[in-house]
Amino acid sequence: MSCIFCQIVDGKAKADFVLNDGDVFAIRDVHPVAPTHILIIPKKHVRSLLELDGADDSQLISKMVATAVDVARRIDLDERGFRLVWNCRSDGGQTVDHVHLHLLGGRQMKWPPG
Repeated sequence: MSCIFCQIVDGKAKADFVLNDGDVFAIRDVHPVAPTHILIIPKKHVRSLLELDGADDSQLISKMVATAVDVARRIDLDERGFRLVWNCRSDGGQTVDHVHLHLLGGRQMKWPPG
């Protein structure tokens, strides 16, 4: 499979892990857009948010958000704050066809983001 995140799960590609916990893992983004830019990624391959469905996927989404909050606390972003971002398909900014959540912090975020 050519998906970089699946290659990381399979140990065929390297990543800077922040956390590796059961169904999800967190890595530092190789192209950060903020001083802290971490990706929360499910080990299960799902191409986009549009392919998520049912109770199992709802639990996966909850696990991803809980993991992002846990990581934010571990790296001391909880006091100043952070942003969580989901991108969906090309117009939404998704560049890897494997659903993932961006944890951004370390500076004041601007609005609107797009």
